[in-house]
Amino acid sequence: MKKNKVAIVGTGMVGMSYAYSMLNQGTCEELVLIDLNKKKAEGEAIDLNHGLSFAPRKMKIIAGEYSDCSDAYIVCITAGATQVEGETRLDLLHKNTKIMKSIINEIKKSGFSGILLVATNPVDIMTYVCWKLSGYEKSKVIGSGTTLDSARLRYTLGERLDVNPKDINSYVMGEHGDSQFVAWSYALSGVQPIYQIASRNNSKIDFDDLEQIEDEVRNIAYKIIECKKSTYYGIGMALTKITTAILENENSVLTVSSYLNGEYNQNDVYIAVPSIVNKDGVREVIHLALENTEKTKLNNSIGIMKENINKLDM
Repeated sequence: MKKNKVAIVGTGMVGMSYAYSMLNQGTCEELVLIDLNKKKAEGEAIDLNHGLSFAPRKMKIIAGEYSDCSDAYIVCITAGATQVEGETRLDLLHKNTKIMKSIINEIKKSGFSGILLVATNPVDIMTYVCWKLSGYEKSKVIGSGTTLDSARLRYTLGERLDVNPKDINSYVMGEHGDSQFVAWSYALSGVQPIYQIASRNNSKIDFDDLEQIEDEVRNIAYKIIECKKSTYYGIGMALTKITTAILENENSVLTVSSYLNGEYNQNDVYIAVPSIVNKDGVREVIHLALENTEKTKLNNSIGIMKENINKLDM
């Protein structure tokens, strides 16, 4: 494998926002764009190459084929049907399962042996599907999970508290979708627990605000879709962060879709939980001692994932 080679399957808005983000951050040295519409991929590669003189590092950017996945360190799948107004992520399930079958078959043919990063929705179930179809190691198949949702949470809390979002440590867990929840018992602003801040008199937030913030983070994608038909910049940057954590061996804690094998008393499911991500994929799933209400929410979210997985024809 080439240590700094990334292949993207799908040159739609998500795939290209990811590619553009990597170009601007100098994330990799070699980038391959793969799409059924080869002319689209070619045009996107040319367009990106024209910005290389403004990028922080040299990159080789090409429109390629599935065979180019053979020596890639990461293959990221962004292809699939997109969520439209009035549609939940789970509504995409059967459409995108069919698409994943053909994509995974081609990736396997190439001899790819790196890390598979999945962004296609519903991402937790699609990550499970890709793992099942590929036969790759569990730790090397990762979904984007609630990495973006956690970033949305940090932004919103930062705005309310007038604190840099980078200094907010809080996580959205569970499904990247309607059953997600905030692990408030582990949420911090700097070194201060959010619960502690909310309990003070004359604080900028109270406990009712926390419920409203959680609801806002859960549903903000629907507002974005209503306004501009789809979301892509945020997830593009979230994918770049995951990619950097892998290529730079960062051991970063991210809420990616990880396989549970006994953690949280659950098995045989991919779900978004805080995990340590490095050059080997998911090095470790962090098992948090959640509050009882949070445990119930996580179990509910996992139950929904398993119920829908059982409906699939794989």
